[in-house]
Amino acid sequence: MGLLIKSAIRISVVSLMVFAPLVLAEDLRILGEDKLFVTTLPSGESITITRQMTPCAKNKGWLQPLVPEPGIVPVTEIEVLKAIGDANTVLVDMRTEEWFLDATIPGAINIPYTEVAMRMDELGCTKSDAGWDCGGASKVVGFCNGPVCPQSPTAMRAMIRDGFPADKIHYYRGGMLDWDALGLTTVEGDFAF
Repeated sequence: MGLLIKSAIRISVVSLMVFAPLVLAEDLRILGEDKLFVTTLPSGESITITRQMTPCAKNKGWLQPLVPEPGIVPVTEIEVLKAIGDANTVLVDMRTEEWFLDATIPGAINIPYTEVAMRMDELGCTKSDAGWDCGGASKVVGFCNGPVCPQSPTAMRAMIRDGFPADKIHYYRGGMLDWDALGLTTVEGDFAF
């Protein structure tokens, strides 16, 4: 009888260890404020899609479109690699400073999403009393923390609002999440003054 009880306790402990993370997982937003996405399969069956924090998820944002605004050009790691050595392209880490200082893509400068509309002179625009003149704007490849990070899409919308040409903005939606997942080289961010 004692062996049966010990086996039952062992099974219970193992079950708790296996299933506890599932019970304690944090539900994250999928689109906007929504934590659930309910849809109907072609079979007629209704399905609810959720998103939970995992070691890979890394941040609590929400899914971003591949093209945040009409005219913005989506890019992959291949185009980002080419941008690193291109004198006519500015690779911009649009995350907040602490993220940038921790790790970024080699060659990236940091212009946080909250500052980009004030710092477009660093992207080839000139400021006048009438606003920004972006006739000589550089090609910009912008990124943030990945497919659920709203920082770079927010920055890109602000740039366009203030006169930056959308077709000169290239969006690396994969951001640091995909860059890291692919095992590509990162460096600590550095402010060159």
